[in-house]
Amino acid sequence: MAALVLRHLTPLPSFIKLSQNPSLFTPPKHRRFSRLTSFSVMASSTKKVLVPIANGTEPIEAIVPIDILRRAGAEVTVASVEKQLQVEVMHGIKIVADALISDCADTEFDLISLPGGLLGASNLRNCKTLESIVKKQAENGRFCAAICAAPAVALGPWGLLKGLKATCYPSFMEELSSYASAVESRVQKDAKVVTSRGPGTAIEYAVALVEELYGSEKANEVSGPLVMRPNHSEEFAFLELNSVNWTCTSKPQILVPIANGSEEMEAAIIIDVLRRANAQVVVASVEDTLEIVASRKVKLVADVLLDEAAKQSYDLIVLPGGLGGAEAFANSAKLVDMLKKQRESSKPYGAMCASPALVLEHHGLLKGKKATAFPALCNKLTDPSEAENRVVVDGNLVTSRGPGTTMEFALAIADKFIGHEETLEVAKKMVF
Repeated sequence: MAALVLRHLTPLPSFIKLSQNPSLFTPPKHRRFSRLTSFSVMASSTKKVLVPIANGTEPIEAIVPIDILRRAGAEVTVASVEKQLQVEVMHGIKIVADALISDCADTEFDLISLPGGLLGASNLRNCKTLESIVKKQAENGRFCAAICAAPAVALGPWGLLKGLKATCYPSFMEELSSYASAVESRVQKDAKVVTSRGPGTAIEYAVALVEELYGSEKANEVSGPLVMRPNHSEEFAFLELNSVNWTCTSKPQILVPIANGSEEMEAAIIIDVLRRANAQVVVASVEDTLEIVASRKVKLVADVLLDEAAKQSYDLIVLPGGLGGAEAFANSAKLVDMLKKQRESSKPYGAMCASPALVLEHHGLLKGKKATAFPALCNKLTDPSEAENRVVVDGNLVTSRGPGTTMEFALAIADKFIGHEETLEVAKKMVF
């Protein structure tokens, strides 16, 4: 009989409370944020949203709001404050913006959301065009939002937090207190300003923005398919069966394929978290070009094409989801061959969301394994007996459910390669 091991990660010791049911996956009915002033917003015409990005922007904090706001139907413009559309954000991730910030100066937006990252937030603050746009936004009584370093580094110095309660990344709280009443909420709303803490709060932050623009009914509709964590004050866990050691010579060498239609939130979180964990992550396009258009139309640029990536071996190959991306993976003979060789060599491989069902199951890579997948696709798994767990590790296989489980998925991978204590530090730094 295979041994069952349940590993718990507790990134915030002050919140330790052991969940009696780690397989919970139902989205929370009540999001955890503080609210001082309530605005009832009726969904009517398309809402326009601006998400500026810069060199050094934290990718999770940019991509998650873009993804989730577009799910809600918002018209989101990703604008570069640099001289070119392609921006290198943190952790070597490259995003191609929709426009330059100068192209947006005369557009009225319903919401402007500033991502963090110290260098990125500083570059946003130093952009006079963006400063003018955001100040005009505030003067006209429309929503402004910022996450991580951006409340303290940009909104505060611009004078937009006076008399308001706001939050930010923990190490910037003292700086924030010079501009606002600093509070430790994961998401803080006051008047027409929404602020949040870091990468680990980005999904809650984005859903809160949907609620401000469209109301609670739309926020609940959008948050359901995300498979969000049921309770952020409880421990999170991954289910481990048939435990084996995952080894690497020095830094873990990890391949993350991407394709047109890949889920950008999942891809970005996996790459970001694993690079934070000191892994050598190669992002490979299975298309004919390095630039791919992800499922919510975020344009990402891979490091190499898959043909080039296939010239080396990897300690792990891991697939993000997204229906179109999973179908592209399943149709890539080279990638499927790499996955089969990975399994034959008893080396780790994994997938999440649509990819376990549409790629691994389809090509016989789940035989004899327990796995999970996006809830609507679990009926395609030969053995769905453990499918309600958010993350399942079975020997050298790791699978997970959807966008809201991605950080747990990436942390479980980090735990297997670099150990529990080091992974806790990664989780804490992301405010997860």
